[in-house]
Amino acid sequence: MKVIEHIGKANGKALFSFEILPPLKGQNIQSIFDGIDPLMEFKPPFIDVTYHREEYVYKEMENGLLQKKVVRKRPGTVGICAAIQNRYGVDAVPHILCGGFTKEDTENFLIDLNFLGIDNVVALRGDAVKSETYFKPEKDGHPYASDLVKQIVSLNKGEYLDEDTQNTAKTDFCIGVAGYPEKHVEAPSLDSDIHFLKKKIEAGASYIVTQMFFNNDSFFRFVDKCRKAGITVPIIPGLKPIATKKQLNLIPHRFNVDLPDELINAVIKCKDNKEVRQVGIEWCVAQSKELVLKGVPVLHYYSMGKADNIKAIAKEVF
Repeated sequence: MKVIEHIGKANGKALFSFEILPPLKGQNIQSIFDGIDPLMEFKPPFIDVTYHREEYVYKEMENGLLQKKVVRKRPGTVGICAAIQNRYGVDAVPHILCGGFTKEDTENFLIDLNFLGIDNVVALRGDAVKSETYFKPEKDGHPYASDLVKQIVSLNKGEYLDEDTQNTAKTDFCIGVAGYPEKHVEAPSLDSDIHFLKKKIEAGASYIVTQMFFNNDSFFRFVDKCRKAGITVPIIPGLKPIATKKQLNLIPHRFNVDLPDELINAVIKCKDNKEVRQVGIEWCVAQSKELVLKGVPVLHYYSMGKADNIKAIAKEVF
């Protein structure tokens, strides 16, 4: 079932969903199940699965030349989605990226998902790899998420890259895209960011899921600006509980997210990360309850494969 259909069937009741990471290369699927099993009591209608593009390292050979070596740290998004739908009977929502994909790679990826009965995708541009200063698309790849959305919509119409393909079958993907309540790190302003977000919706995306935020006012302002810009699709807030002191520096740097002074001061006072984890849970519970009261369609949690703190939050909210 499509994400927007799940939202429609809920009749205004906030749904619970979360996002997982594929395991590191060398680990098995049980590590994924261990992160999902404790959360199934809250009846998530869908679970997001991230995709991590290939990265490269250059190893110096004996002759002094550099050899390019592919390092793929987190394989398995398609297989994990199939395993989730088979084991739990809930919809898996794979992320699909511009980065690391040609248009043909994208088409083949979508065909595989369609064969597996996967109805939803989240279309993302993706970040620059470590060797790039700025994002660089693949040759014959998409530079923007809006272009990726257009290709998915074309496949939904039965339009394949090879125009000579005969008797084409239409796919029927529901497309989610990312929104940034505090603007994308590369955007000059929030208004310009929303301008380009609207292009993704106009291209055919059906809903928005946001980057994490820790001040609900940022989310409410973002939604208000989106509505004034003519964006009417559901906007799903993405939440992540603080779990370690290190994240005070890591999260703002990596995700261009502001942390409220009250939260920062509470974390600084903690003796250890066990106390930090409890602060993060309590803060996220308060965020979640306010968002539910404001009528959000879904609360979407970035679990990072760890279920204990998400479970503690969900017990207080759902």
